[in-house]
Amino acid sequence: MKKAVVLLGLFFASFGFAQQKEAKSAVENFVPDVSALPDYQIIKNKLDLKQVVTKADTIPEFPGGMIAFKKKYFENIETLDLKNNEKVDIRLYFIVEKNGYVRNATAVSKNKKHAEEAELGVRRIFVRWKPAKLNGQPVRYLFYFPLTSKKYN
Repeated sequence: MKKAVVLLGLFFASFGFAQQKEAKSAVENFVPDVSALPDYQIIKNKLDLKQVVTKADTIPEFPGGMIAFKKKYFENIETLDLKNNEKVDIRLYFIVEKNGYVRNATAVSKNKKHAEEAELGVRRIFVRWKPAKLNGQPVRYLFYFPLTSKKYN
């Protein structure tokens, strides 16, 4: 399992989040356009996107910060069965609810096994986040979490 975590850590070195903190003035009139997400047509059938935002005054916080979340996430992913020079391209979406819990998660990938494992990685983490806030009120926040690997020869 430790070998898998190290391997995945190398694969996902370019790990990134699409969210950024915005100034309050820019957010006050923000109407979330979730339909602009790369996989909107797929995730709209899998996730409840009602009242979901992708930008907020403060984004959700995992206890211990994002480094702690990444560590916990990769501890909860099983080893992916990668064939020679196979590229990993998974787009993980999950919603941190107003109460701080992650209830909805889905992953999009050409490889269904990889997508299922990415989803399970989030669902195995039973930790309450500090919820996102918009204008001082907790909101449902959609994280877009791309997991990709580079091709190594």
